[in-house]
Amino acid sequence: MASEVTADEDAAALARELEAAADQLETAEAAVADVGEDRLDALEGATNQLARILDQYADTATGSGDFEAYMECRMAVQDLEADLDDDLPNRDRFEAVADRFDSRRLSDRDFEWANEELAAAREPLSRLRERESAREEVATARRAVRDRLQTVEDRIDRLETVAELGRADLDAPVEAIADPIEEYNAAVESAFETFLAETGARSVFAFLSATTAYPLVEVPQPPRDLADYVEQYPAGTEPIPTLLEYAEYSRSKLDHYVDDPMELKRHVATHRTYLTRLDATPYTVAWPPPPAAELRYRLEELVSVVDRFADAETVASLHAVRAAARRGDYESLRATARANEELVAEEREQVRSGAVATELEALREQRATLTEALEAVD
Repeated sequence: MASEVTADEDAAALARELEAAADQLETAEAAVADVGEDRLDALEGATNQLARILDQYADTATGSGDFEAYMECRMAVQDLEADLDDDLPNRDRFEAVADRFDSRRLSDRDFEWANEELAAAREPLSRLRERESAREEVATARRAVRDRLQTVEDRIDRLETVAELGRADLDAPVEAIADPIEEYNAAVESAFETFLAETGARSVFAFLSATTAYPLVEVPQPPRDLADYVEQYPAGTEPIPTLLEYAEYSRSKLDHYVDDPMELKRHVATHRTYLTRLDATPYTVAWPPPPAAELRYRLEELVSVVDRFADAETVASLHAVRAAARRGDYESLRATARANEELVAEEREQVRSGAVATELEALREQRATLTEALEAVD
């Protein structure tokens, strides 16, 4: 219970942090609006321009040095001041610098004073920085809330599954659907292994291409260049295990088996991973199995696909799986299978004791708190 309370408090704390960050941003945006964002942008541009002038002429326009530099500096400051809008914040700071620089000589102290005036002129720009900082705080707080919300939702999903599976009858005769699936999977694995060992790669690839008409049987298709090689070169009539063996031969040894050894090595060796991973997995039925309707639709396609490479006994075992999927108690047996596979002993005890229901209630409250916090700022 203590951990649940802590989690609730953490969720509430994150929500409060987001609310506080949003309030801070609202205050910062109001401060910018009081001055006007356009006016602050203009002030930023003007202060940057004055800073460049002061930096450029600080060493050359002082004392009895370069008179031309002094005149350039003086005119640059006056032109800048003359171009400023009348309502520019702290415009009087620019006027003061222009007036002081309108003299026969400038000293280091004049530039030091001008930089002090520049710093004072920039003071309103802190509103822009504070707004940007507030935006970052909101983004950080929002991300923290979203991360926690995702964690909470993931946990709710898991506990809802645990609660559902916890109601299953663990002693139900699950072998009624398990045995047909196990027998079929073993048969189709053996049949596909024989198919690969005894059938030329060209014919195998033709079969793989034909499976694209059955979207519920997801079969990885060969790379385009490998398919072209198998189709165009005589070596494509050899079974895939033979091609993989050839790819290991030296070029001189391979000369005795194929017309163009380098082409074989270039295509077969390059795609060795794809070829070695070809197996019966796409044609098997997962355990625990999918829902009845989903399985029945897939089995309809599997019959058409498996019949292209497997013997009659394998196809018959597939029909046995179809019969099992039509059982009236299929879904309850499937729930038992899932419970046996997916639930650990601790989760079963948590369902029995009511701990799952208690935690779910607390998590749903956290979800509501976090969701409301996000909705308030989005």
